[in-house]
Amino acid sequence: MARFLSFGSINIDYTYSLPHIVSEGETLASSALTVSAGGKGANQSAALAKSGCEVYHAGRIGKDGLFILDMLESYGVDTRYVDTSSAVSGNAVIQVDENGRNSIIIYGGGNREIRQDMVDDVLSHFSSGDWLVLQNEISMTGYIMKEGRKRGMKICFNPAPFDEKVLSLPLETADIICVNEIEGACLAGLDTGSDYESVLRRLMYLHPDTEILLTAGENGAFHGFKGNLCHADAVECEVVDTTAAGDTFIGYYLACRHKGLSADIAMNTACMASSLTVSREGAMKSIPFWSEVVL
Repeated sequence: MARFLSFGSINIDYTYSLPHIVSEGETLASSALTVSAGGKGANQSAALAKSGCEVYHAGRIGKDGLFILDMLESYGVDTRYVDTSSAVSGNAVIQVDENGRNSIIIYGGGNREIRQDMVDDVLSHFSSGDWLVLQNEISMTGYIMKEGRKRGMKICFNPAPFDEKVLSLPLETADIICVNEIEGACLAGLDTGSDYESVLRRLMYLHPDTEILLTAGENGAFHGFKGNLCHADAVECEVVDTTAAGDTFIGYYLACRHKGLSADIAMNTACMASSLTVSREGAMKSIPFWSEVVL
């Protein structure tokens, strides 16, 4: 049975509740502050574990983030490949407005201390058919992709947060690339106001051997591969906090495909899981379990 290795970020999230996202030069009083576990890598590990997959997490944290390992382990994530750093853990400052929309600032911390020897050691425990799940919040991502491919691992890459360095990564190694509408447009070299289908078709042209997942918030999600396109509607719900919605989608999509379900069923299931996530506060803790999603 294939295993999942999420080699990615672990962050302490500092979430501030605000009437609206702070503008340049503006000072706002927050009505609440929540300190919780997050990081795209850790969130995706949690989503995979909560959906019933065998998942291992690799990364680095400071001693201030050890409580996050306890949370991951409580969900069933194996954390034996997480190193403790002398630096502080990665962290995120998250603004959440009255409509549940967010704005996020990330500090790398331990996430930027991934070393080549650590990568080599971790990957030595995995082999052909295992999944490697990656984001853009840690160092050594390009090396991890190349070495994972050499071992025959299947790769899912989420280029978030997007920056120009993403374009120099070995994207041809990815079996799945998952983006939101902004990341997708940037990766496709199109204007960020481009329509979803144009972005999807351009990415399919640029990466003909890679499945493309495009998440679009209230407009659902799109899938493209080998000339075939499909769309899944978003599930209506009360939006409380959109943090970790995309991470939930990725985890549940991968879990569904791992269980042998088709792309369209996986898309709809992932949209349902994401709707439950955005209806709750927080990041990792808001991700639902499989029994909540598939009744």
